[in-house]
Amino acid sequence: MAEIDEYIPPRVWKWDKDNGGTFANINRPIAGATQEKELPIGKHPLQLYSLATPNGVKVTIMLEELLALGHEGAEYDAWLINIGEGEQFGSGFVDVNPNSKIPALMDRSLAEPMRVFESGAILLYLAEKFSAFLPTDFRKRTECLSWLFWQMGSAPYLGGGFGHFYKYAPVKYEYPINRFAMEVKRQLDVLDRHLAENQFMAGDEYSIADMAIWPWYGAVVENKAYDAAEFLDTHIYTNVKRWIADIDIRPAVKRGRMVNRSFGKPEEQLLERHDAEDFETKTQDKLATDNQGKNGAG
Repeated sequence: MAEIDEYIPPRVWKWDKDNGGTFANINRPIAGATQEKELPIGKHPLQLYSLATPNGVKVTIMLEELLALGHEGAEYDAWLINIGEGEQFGSGFVDVNPNSKIPALMDRSLAEPMRVFESGAILLYLAEKFSAFLPTDFRKRTECLSWLFWQMGSAPYLGGGFGHFYKYAPVKYEYPINRFAMEVKRQLDVLDRHLAENQFMAGDEYSIADMAIWPWYGAVVENKAYDAAEFLDTHIYTNVKRWIADIDIRPAVKRGRMVNRSFGKPEEQLLERHDAEDFETKTQDKLATDNQGKNGAG
């Protein structure tokens, strides 16, 4: 291991605003709003405020899967929250999620609107509200919830640990990268062993556990997050790769990963979603073409 200067912690930690890498400008050690800003409200029962990070994608996949099953009450407006610009610290968003993290959901179908925050809680709320994607068999339900909470507890090691030190930290250090790479590979091995004997996370039934895990681990294994697939040697997890492929082909998954997406291919970016037709008419490539046509017509 290369030698580095030893860090000796002070007696009392103090916040250095300039230290923190890519997201230093939005990370801070205090909670609460930094600006007064109301959230927009659309026409549908469910109002989602999010961004197409792995945590955000979980919920848009769930909503699109519910709509594919014919649950009209799952119609939703999806509003983009630009976390790079600190929009999660607006007063309206903080009222929905005091932790200032996406995604956040308001259910306005109730006499008194209900807020739901934390992606796992939103998945469970929607599954129970619509009686879908949560097994009714006691053992399968318990297995599903175990894997859902496994993902919620494991993601900080994958994203906040490995992803931060490997991809986003201002300086690469061997010790934290090795420490978190080891943990991520252990998690992938946990998944691979389980999926060797199960089609989905809760057995033979696609569920919210799959929706929670796929956006994180699928992205890493397919080299769509952190550009680390080769480093982590992800091709060896053949059962995980089979499971990823099974989920990749689902039409609702294809739609869900596009919602609130502000990066990547223009044809895969749907910044806001208010109707099903938006997937055909309001992706960034379509909007760019429309704008070019209008400018050319002048």
